[in-house]
Parts: sequence; structure tokens; C-alpha cells
Amino acid sequence: MPLGQLPVLEVDGVKIPQSLAIARFLAKQFHLAGKDNMEQAQADAVVDTIADVTAKFIPIMFEQDPDKKKLLEEKFQNEELPKLLNQLESLMKAFGNGGPYFVDNNLTWADLHFYNTSQSMLLRYPNILDKYPSLKCNRDQVEANSNVANYLKSRPQTQ
Repeated sequence: MPLGQLPVLEVDGVKIPQSLAIARFLAKQFHLAGKDNMEQAQADAVVDTIADVTAKFIPIMFEQDPDKKKLLEEKFQNEELPKLLNQLESLMKAFGNGGPYFVDNNLTWADLHFYNTSQSMLLRYPNILDKYPSLKCNRDQVEANSNVANYLKSRPQTQ
């Protein structure tokens, strides 16, 4: 393991660490990164914004002190999450060509990454997308994709 931690993807004897590097590599392999450099940069911008959401969410999951956890959770839910979800809606409007996807009205790894990340948050905060119709529509479109739908039927349930 290159960094002594998971995940690691091995391709042709080369080990690739870090989840976003792996996801980006696979997105390119499966033509989900964007059609050109501009679309790839746009998808990356969306994914980086989602990473900002995750960076704010993870400490809540691991906080042991109930009082600190409550404060972190309130700040996240009332301040940080709305700001980041507004940013994601803005990116969708800027890059999505009026469609339900983040980049040029085509499914990219940014949509899949948002679906996966938001799934975890929806388990904890079921109504977080109520004020974000574009993001809700994006999730619905991703879930309706036949390949994604088939995968979701067989995927093990996790937190």
C-alpha cells in the first residue's frame, strides 16, 4: 500500500492510492470524466466542492464528546451545509446546460459522487435537499439511470 491506507486500486501492477484519484482514473476509463478538458475541469470543480461538504461532515461522525458533536452538527446543518448546497446548485446552473446533470447535461462522475455523498447525508438529515430542487432532480436522474439502478438493487446496505 503506497500510503499505508485504503483505498488502493491496482492496475497493471501500479498501485493508485486516494479515493478521488481512483474515482477520477475510473471516470476517465469509463468515459464519465467529461468529453474535453473544460468538461473535465467542471466535473472536478463539482467534485472538489463535494469534498468540501465531506470535510465538514466527517468530524461530526467521529466526535465522541456529545456536547461538541451537537455543536458541530448544528453548525453543519444550519450554516455550512446550506452554503455548500447553494454552491453546488450554482455550479449545476453554470455548467449543466439547463439539464439535470452537473456538466453539459450528461452523466459524469460528479453526478455519481454527489449521489453517493448525499446518500450518506440523507440518512442523517432526511430533508436536506428540500430547498434544492436541482440537486434533488439530479439524484432522481442518477437513480433512474439503468446501470445505477441495477447496481443499487444488488449493493450491500451500509452507513
